[in-house]
Amino acid sequence: MTSESGNPNKIEASQVRIAASILAADFSQLGRDIKSLNDGGCDEIHFDVMDGAFVPNITFGAPVLEWIRPLTSLPVDIHMMVQEPGRFVDDFARAGADYFTVHAEACAHLHATVQSIKAAGMKAGVALNPGTPASVLDEILPDIDRVLVMTVNPGFGGQQFITSQLAKIAAIAERLPWRADGADLAVDGGVKTDTAPGCVEAGASLLISGTGIFNHPDGVINGIAALREAIASTEA
Repeated sequence: MTSESGNPNKIEASQVRIAASILAADFSQLGRDIKSLNDGGCDEIHFDVMDGAFVPNITFGAPVLEWIRPLTSLPVDIHMMVQEPGRFVDDFARAGADYFTVHAEACAHLHATVQSIKAAGMKAGVALNPGTPASVLDEILPDIDRVLVMTVNPGFGGQQFITSQLAKIAAIAERLPWRADGADLAVDGGVKTDTAPGCVEAGASLLISGTGIFNHPDGVINGIAALREAIASTEA
C-alpha cells in the first residue's frame, strides 16, 4: 500500500481518492454537476451539513441527499458540522448515506455516537478542527473508519489552507493502519492543485475539494483531472 517515497505512511498516488464537496456546486444545476462528478471519475461525494450554531453557516439536510441519491452510485459522506450530530443519524441513513462523519468537538459522548452510526449501517468518521490535537482520537481510533482533518476553520468554502495541519496529518498517518479495507485519512479545506501534493506526502488517502473542482475554469471534469495530476506529481 505504501509508496517508494521517504515517508512510509504515504500511500501510492494511484490509491489516493478524491471527494467533491457539493457545498461549492451550482445548486441551480445540481443534477448537471452530479452527472459531471460521475463522468469525471470522482470517487466520492462530500455533503457538508451546517446548523448555524456549531459553525457560522446553514446549509442543507437529509432531503437534499434523498433528491441526489438516485442520480449517482458514488459513496456519500455526510460531514456533520452541527451540535449533537447523533440526532440525525437515522435520517441520513434512511436517505442513503454511506459515511457519517462527526466532529469530536460536537459530541459529548463520542463513542456512543460512533456506535449509533455503525448500528444504522453507515461507516463512522471523526473530524478534527484545526485547533484540536490529534490526541483526542486516542480512545476512539480503533472504532472508526475515517479520520477527517480540517485544514481550514469549518463553516465556509473557499478558505485558505492552514499549512500547520500537515504535521497533524502526518502524526495521524503514523497511527492509522493502511489496510485494504481499513481506515481513511481525509483532508478537507483549501484542497487544490497547489496544496494536494503536500497532503498526499503527509499520508492522506482521501482529498476533499469543493471550489478546487467546481470553480475550475474549464469545468468540473477538468477540475477533477487537474487534482489527479497534482496527486500523481508526488510519484515523480
